[in-house]
Amino acid sequence: MTQVQTTQTADHHQDGQRLRRKKRNVNLSIDVLLFVISISMLLPLIFLVANAFKTPQEMLTWPPTIIPADPTLENFKSVLSDTPLLRWIMNSILFACLSTICIVATSAIAGYVLGKFRYRSMNIIFALFLATAVVPFEVYMIPLYFQVKSLGLLNSVWGLLFGYMVMSFGIFLIRQNVIHSIPDELLEAARIDGASEFWIFLRIVLPLLRGALAALAVLAFFQAWTSFAWPMIVATTRESYTIEVGLALFQTGFTVDLGRLSAASATVLIPSVLLFVLLRRNFVQGVASTGMKE
Repeated sequence: MTQVQTTQTADHHQDGQRLRRKKRNVNLSIDVLLFVISISMLLPLIFLVANAFKTPQEMLTWPPTIIPADPTLENFKSVLSDTPLLRWIMNSILFACLSTICIVATSAIAGYVLGKFRYRSMNIIFALFLATAVVPFEVYMIPLYFQVKSLGLLNSVWGLLFGYMVMSFGIFLIRQNVIHSIPDELLEAARIDGASEFWIFLRIVLPLLRGALAALAVLAFFQAWTSFAWPMIVATTRESYTIEVGLALFQTGFTVDLGRLSAASATVLIPSVLLFVLLRRNFVQGVASTGMKE
């Protein structure tokens, strides 16, 4: 009897070792696959930064090199001296920051109201908000342009902001976080204690939505930072361009200034990369908690 139990225990131990070995192999395969995918996604950015420090002759060599053989700063000097690059970057930063503030504010208010207030028309209003997400911006871009023109807001950051004050996905993101992460009992307790709705929203709801709001801020900033079509028609003077419109000037119908374009693009990457590095943890937590179930 003892020998049979010993044999069964040894078999179970071997089965457990095989399962653990198989699990380690699967995890290793997944890690290798993710590493290859990450390198393939980072490779264009690496070449972009490398080209910014290359001479025109080296950029045309084949096969291409990752590390510049003779690094130079001439591309950066040429961009800064021949174009108002810093002005374009400041225009984009101001536009993106104001757009982020507006989107975070409108999404927080709308998401809280749609998530916690019970009215018959709330589901219909929320469905209308979601419906606007499938309408391309180009559909209503021209009517919006005429409104901005009639208000005299062309060539200004306020004209740019007119098309980027509300994000339907942001409202959806905050509403889902409000429903799943803020219990009704907490709000009811605050109301019983005499707290106003504004105080509840400011002191209870917003602190609990810190992660989701940080994720939304990153998305909103990138949306405004990378926008091209709307700034292109609203900003008609060289001084009022955003960086995305300014980068298009390095490309003509027949030639592309690869050196200066790479230097300007590498400079543009700095604010967005810094923002993501600072808020990456909140960004992942905020997006992940959107699909949580009670």
